[in-house]
Amino acid sequence: CRSLFCFHTLNYFSSLFFIQIIGIIDQPVLRERWVGIDGRTTTMNGREVSTRDCNKLSQAYLYTTSPHLFSGDAEKAFCRVRDKVKVPLYGCDCYAYALLASGYVDLVIESGLKPYDFLSLVPVIEGAGGSITDWKGHMLYWKVSPESCPTSFNVVAAGDPKVHRQALEELHWQ
Repeated sequence: CRSLFCFHTLNYFSSLFFIQIIGIIDQPVLRERWVGIDGRTTTMNGREVSTRDCNKLSQAYLYTTSPHLFSGDAEKAFCRVRDKVKVPLYGCDCYAYALLASGYVDLVIESGLKPYDFLSLVPVIEGAGGSITDWKGHMLYWKVSPESCPTSFNVVAAGDPKVHRQALEELHWQ
């Protein structure tokens, strides 16, 4: 059994319109690096990885950084999903998304992320066969301008499209 280290870095490269084209999740302590490139299969240390099938929310392993990061309606929405999964897990930060891309967990739900928290995750998750959206099911992007400030996003990522859809239905976000 090896310990879980949560020191990591996120890197992303985007086009002129801030569409994510390359994302990297780097776990230097464990010497693990996931690379997602738009249109290609995600790799971990050069080996292709993929999410796993999970047809039912009731069978899903769910990660979030901390249940204390949700408040108000977001907390209620998260609890609706948390109460339906097989195993809720806490911690890991972006490493949870790496675990999702490698097929070790099924769902990650977060609240209050900034663009620099999630931009690199999009090509990693999608390149592994998963989905990552906001809580309404919309594609994640950040329209940048000289006046723009990073706003907060609620994010849901899933390895299986059925679990992604079921999580969105339970979140029932307006």
